[in-house]
Amino acid sequence: MKSFDQYVALAAEIHGHICAGQILGLRMALCGLRLLGLADPEGKDRKRLVTFVEIDRCATDAISVVTGCRMGKRALKFRDFGKAAATFCDLQENRAVRVAAKESSVGRARELHPEIADKNQQQILAYREMPDRELFDAQWVRVRIASQDLPGYKGPRAVCSACGEGISFRREVLRDGGTLCRACAGECYYEPLDYIPGSSADGP
Repeated sequence: MKSFDQYVALAAEIHGHICAGQILGLRMALCGLRLLGLADPEGKDRKRLVTFVEIDRCATDAISVVTGCRMGKRALKFRDFGKAAATFCDLQENRAVRVAAKESSVGRARELHPEIADKNQQQILAYREMPDRELFDAQWVRVRIASQDLPGYKGPRAVCSACGEGISFRREVLRDGGTLCRACAGECYYEPLDYIPGSSADGP
């Protein structure tokens, strides 16, 4: 594994800056890997690790820096719980640990460095210094990951009978004897338009 400063430099490069959330995410991932006993997440342990993150904020980018887990590799899973927490799963040993930031860590940062007025800088320094027990709560958990959600899964593709688009990883919905994608089944997050926004000629 790299030194902490090396991880900080990588996080700054990937995320665009260093903030307290980045430091927290780096520490969170290092804590989770230490508890699992995984010392080489981007080398020999690469195929053992799947990470669930619970917030789409700075910490998540930092977690991927340490773990090597990426969404494109299907090793990083997002659950939108709005929590500064992540669960690190060792597929080989069928073990998982959930690490969550303590609410008290913010107040502890103020106690450690009252001389720093800037809250972000105060937390950056404090989160580097604080022991894991002051930063995090850790709990051993069981995570059941379906075969179609594992990295490397290969299975048949379905085709939506409404829009004609392909569907991977068993995400289709079977309804009234037909096969639908989730968007056509009513889970669409976008609204199709029949005009180009901002174009007066094609406006509604």
